Order: sequence, then structure tokens, then C-alpha cells
Amino acid sequence: MNLGEPPLFPSITLPEPLQLPPPILDIPRADIPSYKPLVVPPSDLRPPPGIKPDAKDEPPKATPKTKVPVAKPPSIKPPEVQTFDVPGTDIEVPVPSGEILVTAATTAFVSVAATLLATSLFKHLVSLFKPIFKQAWNKMKKKEDLSSSSSLSGPPDS
Repeated sequence: MNLGEPPLFPSITLPEPLQLPPPILDIPRADIPSYKPLVVPPSDLRPPPGIKPDAKDEPPKATPKTKVPVAKPPSIKPPEVQTFDVPGTDIEVPVPSGEILVTAATTAFVSVAATLLATSLFKHLVSLFKPIFKQAWNKMKKKEDLSSSSSLSGPPDS
């Protein structure tokens, strides 16, 4: 069985691309951080053994450090805001009063209920009005088709 010559497909010859020189990139260098170690003398600094201190160099007397309790500044809070101390921390969390919580919960409930009711009502109305709108649209299309076909036929001869 002879199938003949293979088919010749059309081809497009593209021009050679523009030859650009390769980019010259420097090798990246990292700035390594460095620091000079800080030598901190001990709190009970004494001369090495065998050296006698001068008369004016006396070791400092150890003074007992006392902790002074820091008083928290009085915070100005509205009377309706109560606070809850988180156990084990110094954090106070404000807790609103019952009236504020009831008002917020009621508002949230009413807004969600109104949204759900409006959505279901809208969907129901769309399903009711869809056939009516479709029928009205079809009647308008028929009238438009009749008026356009009569205008194409030309004016009546008298």
C-alpha cells in the first residue's frame, strides 16, 4: 500500500535573537558581625593575694538590697467595667457588665435573624416572580419582533 509523499507542513523562519553580552555580577560578600567582648568585673572585686591595698582603697561595704514594692498607678475605669485578674500573671482583663453583654447579644441575634429572614424572603419572591417576568419578557419580545418585521416590509401601498 502506497501512501504517497509525506505532507509538507508550513514553517516559519524566525530571525536570530539579539546577542547581548553576559552580565557581570560580583560575588556576594557577607559582612560578618563582630564585637569586642565586654569584661565586667565581679561585684566583690579584691586585689590578688600578696598585694596590700592602699589605705584609701577599702573594700565596699555590702549593703543589703531591699525590694521596694512598686505601687500600681490607680487606673481610671468606668463604673460599669469590671476586671478579672488572670491567675499567675499581673494581667487584668476588662469584663463588661451584664447589661452591656445582654445588649450586645440581643443586637447580634436580631441582626442575624433579620438577615436570614430577608434572604429566605428574597429567594421565595424570586421563585414567585420569575415566571411572571419571563412571560412579560416573552410578550415584549413578540411585540418587538412583529413591529420590526412590519417595518422591514415597507410602507403600505395606497
